[in-house]
Amino acid sequence: MGYENLKVEIAGGIATVTVDRPKALNALNSQTLREVAAVAAELEANPAVRALILTGGGEKAFVAGADISEMAGFTSEQGRAFSAVGHKAFAALEALPFPTIAAINGFALGGGLELALACDLLYASEKAKLGFPEASLAVIPGFGGTQRLTRLVGKQRAKELVLTGDRIDAAKAREYGLLLEVLPADQLMAHCRAVAERILKNGPVAVAQGKRLIEQGADLDLGAANALEQQAFGVMFGTRDQKEGMEAFLAKRPASYEGR
Repeated sequence: MGYENLKVEIAGGIATVTVDRPKALNALNSQTLREVAAVAAELEANPAVRALILTGGGEKAFVAGADISEMAGFTSEQGRAFSAVGHKAFAALEALPFPTIAAINGFALGGGLELALACDLLYASEKAKLGFPEASLAVIPGFGGTQRLTRLVGKQRAKELVLTGDRIDAAKAREYGLLLEVLPADQLMAHCRAVAERILKNGPVAVAQGKRLIEQGADLDLGAANALEQQAFGVMFGTRDQKEGMEAFLAKRPASYEGR
């Protein structure tokens, strides 16, 4: 499928999706949000894809935010509809059964940071700037930012970032727990790819189940979450990959997984 504002490359089981509106610093307009939802569906249906790296085109921005030129004249109803498009897109990204990695190569502000937060693993270049400046425009994050940010860094830090609108550098974002690692700009994509390749060595069903349990269990009490884990652990022993993985371990040979 062709996309107007996204570039998609697939190699070695890893899909690389680049938001490509460099003249607008990759800002998210309605078209781009719909394309994010569409590419998530396309990649989920592709059995060759086992990991996704998401980044921004050009040298300045990952995604600098939602497209203010589109939003400026919205009515309340249009604002709700635009938020719904973003929520749908980011929920589709978050629900992918394989790991998603945000390679934050520049500005990740507002909707751009919300896009990154919908990914599983966040890495950034040293030149990245992150933040939620919406309050300076008399609005709030509208694509899940207040909720995903809080779950990642806690209520107090989330309130500080959302209420002040401060932009923070990558080092500070890592200190806050927003990022896993900060890399030199010329090493960011290679690092993200190396992480994806390490994941690809593991059983695809186990990776998908691990991701699902962490996401679903985080919003449950410990007893209910552990019950989910127990059930999923048992299910794994009905898979071909579990037999292959343990037989390969005992035979001291590399495993050959099929995702079933």
